[in-house]
Amino acid sequence: MRSTAGSTTPTGATARPERSGQVRRFSRAERMVHRATGWLMLVCLVTAACLYLGPLAELVGRRHIVAAVHEWSGICLPVPFLLGLFSPDFRADLRRLNRFAVYDRQWLRAVRRRRTWPEARPAGKFNAGQKIYAGWIAGAVLVMMFTGLLMWFIGLLPFISRTSAIFVHDCLAWAITIVLIGHMRKAYQDPEARLGMRTGHVSRSWAARHHSRWLLDDHTHAVADQSGADLTH
Repeated sequence: MRSTAGSTTPTGATARPERSGQVRRFSRAERMVHRATGWLMLVCLVTAACLYLGPLAELVGRRHIVAAVHEWSGICLPVPFLLGLFSPDFRADLRRLNRFAVYDRQWLRAVRRRRTWPEARPAGKFNAGQKIYAGWIAGAVLVMMFTGLLMWFIGLLPFISRTSAIFVHDCLAWAITIVLIGHMRKAYQDPEARLGMRTGHVSRSWAARHHSRWLLDDHTHAVADQSGADLTH
């Protein structure tokens, strides 16, 4: 692969133009996975409320239809994730979420000590709180699916009673509701983060303030790629 004179992009490569003063944070595939998962989770919670809370159940009615929508939206929850695995960008972000670095521990210490200036909270593309949230919600969804299947198919595992499955399912549903409210509250407080998930781009100044290690790593990779292209030329 060769570079043309005066160009920093190797010939034959597909350039990804960035908007002025902005950096690309999420690909279209990643945004679609997040959006689809969010809608499915919302349907699960709303239908669960209609089944669990008496006044809502009476208001909505049609319990069998609501139960069926709840069950199938729960079964479909992993589908966006599985489809997202076809995207290299999505797989790369999964590796980032699964890696806890030294600066993530520094971020947690800064949060505990209520330090708010950017230098005190170094973060990669995802901060430590987002990594913990992603791991927790993934595990919670798996447990919810497992206990839901035990409730749906009575006798699937005879050594686990349906009562136990219902108890775990209900308690975890309340925990997920509380955590999701916290997640949405944090998103509401940060319009730039919401913009990144909606459009795929964020301002460079925001990235430098909240995810400085991500910008540094991206710059290092860009320099390395350019050096390799120059050597090839």
